[in-house]
Amino acid sequence: MFDKIMTTMSFHTVLNFPAFLNRSWCSGRSNPSVAVQLSSVFIQTDESGNTPESKKILGSVAAVARCQTPTSLLTQENTVGILGGVSVFSTLIFLEKLVWWSSRHGEECLPFVVCSDPTLNRELAPPSLSLSFRGKNAQFQLNHGPIVENLRCKRAFLEQSGARCIVMPCHLAHAWHSEVSEGCPLPFLHVGECVASELKKAKLKPLEAGSNVRIGVLANGETLMAGFYQEKLQSQGFEVVLPDMATMEHIVIPAIEALHRKDMEGARNLLRIAVHIFLMRAVNIVILASDEMQDLLPRDDPLSKKCINPMDALARSTIGWAKSIEEVHRKP
Repeated sequence: MFDKIMTTMSFHTVLNFPAFLNRSWCSGRSNPSVAVQLSSVFIQTDESGNTPESKKILGSVAAVARCQTPTSLLTQENTVGILGGVSVFSTLIFLEKLVWWSSRHGEECLPFVVCSDPTLNRELAPPSLSLSFRGKNAQFQLNHGPIVENLRCKRAFLEQSGARCIVMPCHLAHAWHSEVSEGCPLPFLHVGECVASELKKAKLKPLEAGSNVRIGVLANGETLMAGFYQEKLQSQGFEVVLPDMATMEHIVIPAIEALHRKDMEGARNLLRIAVHIFLMRAVNIVILASDEMQDLLPRDDPLSKKCINPMDALARSTIGWAKSIEEVHRKP
């Protein structure tokens, strides 16, 4: 099934504007790996990657790229629009959570429409993690205008396709959330607000008497420089703790570089050190605001219980929004 998904993704990549579209097709599953069966509106290809309607599809995709108004595909009031970011795999992981968690009690999963564009990877991904962190804002601001225009175009596509709520499962793309969401008539959830809200509801107590609840944010340099996690957490009264320069240069960046070399054990050990440093600074919870760091620690590792994945909070908030809309429309 995963091969089938990737085949479809590859075909859409050739068209240079992949859009994954689906209706509410899933009921409760016994296995989350089976949950994501993206089949109802996916383009099917033969072994050579061709399709009998390739010209028609190419024309429709070109129209989307120009932000022309497509026919509304979904009409349910709780339809979620998912705006993919840098990593296609992160979008798929978020989508699997959304499908599995919304349908695990035997309910139908949420109707959704997904737009994912791999060209963002070239525009957003830093050429060098070390240089991008040390170079600070100079490199982070590169191609700011085209990136925002790209994301706003895709947001418009999701709106016109029937989405009633927009989510963006990408840490770095949230640096431009306010600009991308400007003028949007729909709820546009922010991952930082979702995390801050969940932590507020958890009613955490400070580890040190007389201090505020301290939340650590562990991420690459670009996400830290964007500052949106710090802003949203501080607005809820939390004290935010960031890694210092030495920790970034000697632990965080080497951990991500180790992952790129497929050195999982080395990356895992460095992540453990980084989390320990936060705990020594009286941090209650560490936010792992980096896709590379997710699932590095085994589930039974005590340190994993001190870490949270922000995209989990975004998925839960999305499901919460959809269920609230369902309840409103069920009322007589």
